[in-house]
Amino acid sequence: MEAVAKFSNCHMSARKMRLVVDNIRGKNVDEALNILEFTNKEAAVWLEKTLLSAIANWEHKLDGLEDADDFELYVKEARADQGPMLKRFRPAPHGRAHRIRKHSCHITLVVDNRLPLETETEGASEEE
Repeated sequence: MEAVAKFSNCHMSARKMRLVVDNIRGKNVDEALNILEFTNKEAAVWLEKTLLSAIANWEHKLDGLEDADDFELYVKEARADQGPMLKRFRPAPHGRAHRIRKHSCHITLVVDNRLPLETETEGASEEE
């Protein structure tokens, strides 16, 4: 069973965020949290919070009956898409203006379990 966590309008460019997102895609949750904790990028702080939210969402889907540590959660999907851009102007010499573009991005993390849940195996046997 998978759980999703999204963080919209993060004030960082998608290109900078993808450098860190590519490091955690497909990794176990514990390993991904360690990578983010020791990565010296601002993007790692935002990703760590979003990953913790995805883990909490996975536990909430099971009504808090199961612990995430027992099912080998891993990062199934991790994306950093471009968000809206703020456009500002800065004064320049001779009465001109230079455009300043402030980029933002949307983060999407999907976590899933590698070990099957008891409810998933019971539901499959009842259907057959």
